Amino acid sequence: MDHILDFEKPVSEIEDKICELKAASKGQDIDISKEIEALQKKADRMIREIYSSLTPWERVQLSRHPARPHAVDFIKALIGDFHEVHGDRRFQDDRAMICGFGRMGDFPVAVVAIEKGRNTKEKITHNFGMPNPEGYRKALRVMELAARFSIPIISFVDTPGAYPGIEAEKRGQSQAIAENLQEMFGLKTPIVAVIIGEGGSGGALGVAVADRAYMMEYSIYSVISPESCASILWADPKRAKEAANSLKLGPLKAYEWGVIDGIIPEPLGGAHKNPEESFRVVEEYLKKSLESLKKIDGELLLQKRFEKFRNMGRAALSEDTD
Repeated sequence: MDHILDFEKPVSEIEDKICELKAASKGQDIDISKEIEALQKKADRMIREIYSSLTPWERVQLSRHPARPHAVDFIKALIGDFHEVHGDRRFQDDRAMICGFGRMGDFPVAVVAIEKGRNTKEKITHNFGMPNPEGYRKALRVMELAARFSIPIISFVDTPGAYPGIEAEKRGQSQAIAENLQEMFGLKTPIVAVIIGEGGSGGALGVAVADRAYMMEYSIYSVISPESCASILWADPKRAKEAANSLKLGPLKAYEWGVIDGIIPEPLGGAHKNPEESFRVVEEYLKKSLESLKKIDGELLLQKRFEKFRNMGRAALSEDTD
């Protein structure tokens, strides 16, 4: 692993020793399998201890891990016969927002996904996962077409937030997101959203008004990024760690407050440790949700979706009252 987070370093050191022992034993007439097994058990135990008590800031770091599976990885792994749709028919194609149609098993599906890019060239192409207004308009165009043909919608969310640049604002960034929020409440087709990394502000919510919303175990979903929060509260983005702790970032609170409908477990050490297992579990959650939602009548589906969002945060309000 090229990128090791600070809290992962103790485990990384043990894993390095395991690799060294395995390399040293090759071609040698010695059996050190017991030593390797003991070290592996120690590493696994240490991982469980570390990951069972992560701070909100450590969760933020994990959600941004460079090796974490991106939206394009989920599409490639889970969506067969995927055909991408380009452009918003107004300005241009936004590569931060990947949209199209394909199949998940027996389900024809529409996909809207926010992609960050992995290397420097990809990050620039995908604008670091910060969509412009044309990205949200493209997503809405695909979602409305899906609803017309009763095709379920899957949304993969991974963004620090919508692009805040002057040009984006000139082209109607806030209006584009607001229109998505309004129109998604009227789409008579199942919508399932998965926060696979970061879910930042309205940039995430603009494609996450869903009947079922899930967060992966080490993802975050917040009204604002820690850096932006620190800039507003203390005029110092370097206090992002403090802001993350204050925001109580992580899926548990989001689930308790009704913001999401479930937490998708990740492999030991995070999705980047075993992407294939992560894809399998996410697919399982998606298929179960689609099977359940397709049985609900369109009008009832809209009613339940509206009620779900109206009830969000009631648990949080009762906590404050108590």
